[in-house]
Amino acid sequence: MTVTGTATGGTASPRLRIMKAASSLFYSRGINTTSISDVADRASVSKRTLYQLFPSKDVLVAAYLEVGVGHLEPGNNEGRLNDPDLSPREQLLALFDRPPEDTHFRGCPYHNAAVELTDRDHPGLPLVIEHKRQFLQQVIDTARRADALEPERLGRQLVVLFEGAMALAASLDDTEAFEFARTAAQDIIHHGLPSD
Repeated sequence: MTVTGTATGGTASPRLRIMKAASSLFYSRGINTTSISDVADRASVSKRTLYQLFPSKDVLVAAYLEVGVGHLEPGNNEGRLNDPDLSPREQLLALFDRPPEDTHFRGCPYHNAAVELTDRDHPGLPLVIEHKRQFLQQVIDTARRADALEPERLGRQLVVLFEGAMALAASLDDTEAFEFARTAAQDIIHHGLPSD
C-alpha cells in the first residue's frame, strides 16, 4: 500500500491525511489509546470518510505498519544501513548513534505495536514479524559486505543489542542506552570482522 496522491488544488488527499495522522498519533500516544475519533480529528476528515477508506481500526493499524513506519520514527537509525556515504562497517556502527535530544523518542514503532496488539490474529502482527525479519536480514547482509567472519552470527548479535537499546531507551525515556550499546557494538564488530 502506498500513501501517495493528492486531491485537486494541491491539498493532501483524505487517505494521505489519515495515514499521516494515524502514524503520528499511534507513535506518540500508542495504538490502543488512540481512537478513530482522534485520527479523524487530526486528519480533518469525518469518521464516515475514515471508515469508507479504512473499514476498521485494525485495518488502519495494519496500513500504518504496512507503509513502513520505521522512516517516521524520530532518530531512526535503521535507515543508516542504506547510507551510501558509509562503509558497511560504519553502517553497522551507525545503528547505535544516539537519537537527537530534541526528538520525541518512543522506541521502535514495530516493537511498540507488537506489545500493544495482544490479539494473535490482528492483521498488523504479520507485518511486525516481516519487518523484524527483513531488518535482521539487512544487518546480516551488511555484515557480509563488511567481510564478517561469521556474518549471520554478527548480524544476530547486533540486532539483539540494537533492539535492547531501543527498548531500554523507550522504557527509561533516556537515549543514553545507545551510548552503552555503541561501546558494546564496537567490541562485537571488532571481534567479528577481520583485522585491518
